[in-house]
Amino acid sequence: MLTLEHLYQIHEEYKDALNAKVEEFTIGNKDFHFNSQPAILGVVNLSSDSWYRESVCLSAETAIRRGITLKAQGADLVDIGAESTLPNAERVEDVRQKSKILPVLAALHQEGVLTSIETYYPEVAKECLRVGANIINLTGSQDNEEIYQLVSEFDAGVIICYVQGKNVREVDDFTFGKDPTNLMYDYFAREIEIATKLGVRKIFVDAGLGFYYKNLQDSSQRISYQMKTFLNTFRLRKLGFPVCHALPHAFECFGEEVRSAEPFFAVLAALGKTDLFRTHEVPKIKAVLDTLQIF
Repeated sequence: MLTLEHLYQIHEEYKDALNAKVEEFTIGNKDFHFNSQPAILGVVNLSSDSWYRESVCLSAETAIRRGITLKAQGADLVDIGAESTLPNAERVEDVRQKSKILPVLAALHQEGVLTSIETYYPEVAKECLRVGANIINLTGSQDNEEIYQLVSEFDAGVIICYVQGKNVREVDDFTFGKDPTNLMYDYFAREIEIATKLGVRKIFVDAGLGFYYKNLQDSSQRISYQMKTFLNTFRLRKLGFPVCHALPHAFECFGEEVRSAEPFFAVLAALGKTDLFRTHEVPKIKAVLDTLQIF
């Protein structure tokens, strides 16, 4: 059971990180003030394998309509992906990713919707940036330098996801370590050094809590790991860049009320000082964040 005593223990052990400030920057035509106002990243899934049915769009027209709707509901940015992270999902090669994403991206760009593209293929990143993508949501580690170079050339942003493998679909054994946040911190510090040397200035780090790893199938272990990571988010902010979290679902606990899971996890993520909330449930998360701001 999570209690105030747990929160106090985290506070006391890592109080030196509590007041860390992060970079603030402009994406597209929008100024982001992460140190005082968190932002929301809505989701458009172009893969039929994605299990969160509310975000799945099986045609470009549906995806475009959802992207525009997400902005109207309060999303600051919209994340577009063409390949599900589920373990048995179909792999979608770069050519097909481009064919799915580019028409949607082009239309949303025309509508003034700020976009993030989830991929680990340099060719997909290049074409999407050329068409107007604002951020690359990088879910791999193999071709990162090439992608950082592209992001720099287009003065775009990047979400660096914590990945133990070539990409999130190719992770054999996920290592927790005694302190997972320390492992993440070291990984991000290395990637940030590479990215900034290549000229990237608009950086987010993402703990990858929305990914499905093979040895994280035990629900209690997975949910505990996610909750602890959310509450320790402020420690990652010492890196100097905003933290993005994908809000998970905990279907085993929420069952038929699974659409309430993301709002629950959003509270924990907000307590940990998350800067960018990636969610399928934009109106619900906006309501949670607006309410927390009142305190």
